[in-house]
Amino acid sequence: MEITVKVPDEIAEQAKARGMPVEAYVEDILAQRAAAQPSAEHPRTPAQIRAWLDSLAQFSDKIPPLPETISREWIYQDHD
Repeated sequence: MEITVKVPDEIAEQAKARGMPVEAYVEDILAQRAAAQPSAEHPRTPAQIRAWLDSLAQFSDKIPPLPETISREWIYQDHD
């Protein structure tokens, strides 16, 4: 794949400081970021998924219920 982008001056300066062409420096950055991403080959276990969902719902009991109809007054009730 070939992509054309405008490279910020600071990235060009970093590449120059490393004695690398900008293209090679950007490729290295992308390769490092891709390697740091969690692999899809290791899906989460059901227990990990449950723990994640529980953490999302941790304070859901503190969310006030919505009124039957949402009015402008209700949206701005706490504003003076």
